[in-house]
Amino acid sequence: MRILVVNDDGIKSAGISSLARMAAAFGEVWVVAPDNQCSAMSQRVTAFGSITVKPEADFPVEGVHAFSVSGTPADCVKAALQQIMPFAPDVVFSGINNGYNVGVDILYSGTVGAAMEALTNGIPAIAFSAESAKDLRAAEKFLPEITRDLMEWEISSYEIWNVNVPSCSPEEIRGVSYDRTPSCHHFYHLIYEPAELPEGGMELKIGGNCCQEAESGSDIYAVLGKYISVGKIENAVLKYRRG
Repeated sequence: MRILVVNDDGIKSAGISSLARMAAAFGEVWVVAPDNQCSAMSQRVTAFGSITVKPEADFPVEGVHAFSVSGTPADCVKAALQQIMPFAPDVVFSGINNGYNVGVDILYSGTVGAAMEALTNGIPAIAFSAESAKDLRAAEKFLPEITRDLMEWEISSYEIWNVNVPSCSPEEIRGVSYDRTPSCHHFYHLIYEPAELPEGGMELKIGGNCCQEAESGSDIYAVLGKYISVGKIENAVLKYRRG
């Protein structure tokens, strides 16, 4: 099996190293990721100018082909498919993202955006996220078996799998909640605090807080209860054409 691993946190992130290491157990791995932090870019692409692709010889997982791209997560998928990889991958793994991609926040996610870019090119994809990339113990314990199952299960050509793992010890995980639907809430609620500028206008300082409750059966409800959330996300355009 040939696997393309992408993310939005950048080629140096702990999450992509962890995901590439897991992916290597399933087959040949190619890592193509942004050269800097590209969170919340959704499926944005670079439409003008140029982007740079560089080999990453010091990527911390042995035996994988690794490249950095001076573009967005979706750019990474496009560049990998058109120029970097000598063949099409069988599946795209995106992540492991530093922070949940649940609820309304899915709309902003560069991790999900990269997975959707794969899907638009006819390649199955799975988006992986953790509460924090500083603690991937539960993710590294449970994701190999979950991933093996997801690659065997049927999914529509207009859907991706979306997996979110709490950051805690594996013993604290209460189970895996499948068929989770996105909550109608934001998990990360952004707050903009204004400060007047001397020359006029204002500076908006961005802070926020996290959701504390959500609808039963939703992805946020699952992760708040220390369950791993697994669900499907539809691409409405592809559903119209392929469904």
